[in-house]
Amino acid sequence: APEYWRNRGRFNVKDILVHLDGGERDSVRLDMAIGLAKRHGAVLTGLFARIDSFKPSAVARHASDVLVKVRNGAKAVFDAAVKEAGIASRWWQLSHGEPGHVLSETMFCARYADLVVMGQFESKTKQVPEDLVEHVVLHCGRPVLVVPHSGSFPTLGEHMVVAWNADREAVRALNDAKPLMVATGGVTVLSLHATTDEGGASMGDVPHVDVVDHLSRWGIDARLERMPVDGLDKMDVLLSRLCDLGADLLVMGAHSHSALVPWHAGGAAYILRHMTIPTLLSN
Repeated sequence: APEYWRNRGRFNVKDILVHLDGGERDSVRLDMAIGLAKRHGAVLTGLFARIDSFKPSAVARHASDVLVKVRNGAKAVFDAAVKEAGIASRWWQLSHGEPGHVLSETMFCARYADLVVMGQFESKTKQVPEDLVEHVVLHCGRPVLVVPHSGSFPTLGEHMVVAWNADREAVRALNDAKPLMVATGGVTVLSLHATTDEGGASMGDVPHVDVVDHLSRWGIDARLERMPVDGLDKMDVLLSRLCDLGADLLVMGAHSHSALVPWHAGGAAYILRHMTIPTLLSN
C-alpha cells in the first residue's frame, strides 16, 4: 500500500510553470523547475512576464524594443536549458508589460499548472509588480513555490518542514506538497503554539487526530515537533528553527487578508519578506 501511494503521489505533478522576467535570478528558478520536471515527468512551461521599463509602451499596451529584446533573450535561455535537460516544454509570453496586465495575466496563466515556480520580489530591480507573488498565491488556486532573491539551493525537499496549525490553508498546503514529500527522506511537521493553548482551541470530545499518522498513509516518514512561542514572534521562531534543522524547503498556508488580519500583517507575508529557503505557499 505505501508503494501504491508513493507512485500515485509522484504523478500528481504533470504541469509546472516557471515565471521568468529576464533577470539574473531566472537561471536559479529555471534550474529548480527543471529538476522538479525531471523528477515528476512533468511538462515545463516558461512564462515571460515583466514590466516594460519604457513607460509610453506600457501605457499604450505595446511591447517596446527593449522588452522584446529581454523577452527573446529569456526564451533563448529557456530553450537551451530544456533541450539540454531533455524534458517536454512550451513557451508562453505576455503581449506587453503594462503592470496591471503583468499582474492579472500571470495569475491567470498560473491556474493552468499543477505547480508554479516564482521568485521573491527584489526591490532594487522592480522588474515585476511588488505584489505579484502575493496576488498569484491568493488568487490562482495552485501551490506556488517561491525562490529567495539571493542564495543557491543545491537540494529541494530533502529536509522539508511543514508549518502546521491545522487551519484550512495549512491543510491545503500539506496536501499540495504531498507529491514533493513522497520523494524525500523525511518531513518535520512544526507546530508553533503558546504554552497556554494546551493543544489548541477546545472542540469538545473529538477523535484523536494525528497529522503524522495521516502522512504515513502516503508512505511519508514524518515527525511532529511542538514549539512553545510565548512572548516571541512565531515567524521569527519558525525562521530560526528552519536554520537549526538545515531545512531546504518550507511548506505553509497563506491566509487571505481580512478586516481583522490584513495580508501584510500575516505570517506568509512576513515569510515572503524574510525568507532564506524556497517556500511552497497555498491558499
